[in-house]
This record gives sequence, structure tokens and C-alpha cells, in this order.
Amino acid sequence: MFHVYVLRSLKDGKRYIGFTSNIERRLLEHHSGDVSSTKNRRPLELIYSEDFSNKQEAEEREKFFKSGQGRAELKRMSL
Repeated sequence: MFHVYVLRSLKDGKRYIGFTSNIERRLLEHHSGDVSSTKNRRPLELIYSEDFSNKQEAEEREKFFKSGQGRAELKRMSL
């Protein structure tokens, strides 16, 4: 199982989009400051996640959310 997730920084309001095979571990890494791209943007909250059965689908969805169209979709979803 793979997961695409969206975090929001409570410090600056910006979103972080990622994917992982172990969402619990990955969230712990973000919250503890082990991820360089979110280290200085803590605290973070998980605002969205989707589950996928394979890595390729999760990577494609992550890439979509990082595109202009995907960011617009997240905005429409009020995320």
C-alpha cells in the first residue's frame, strides 16, 4: 500500500505534498524535523491523504498534485 499525503504548515500556511509506503513513519519524520524541506515549517498538520495499491499510481498522483492543475484541485477542495 502506498499513500499520497498533503501537509499544511501551521507556521506559514504552505502545503507539502509527498508519497510514502509507511505514512505513520513518514509523518513522524516530518514532525521530528528529519525532513529538510519541512524542518523549518513545523508544526505541520495532515490535511489530506489517498491510498494506492501500487507505487506508480501514488507517484503519478503526487506529481499531479504538484502541478498547477493539481494545486487548483486542492484549492477547490479547500485544502
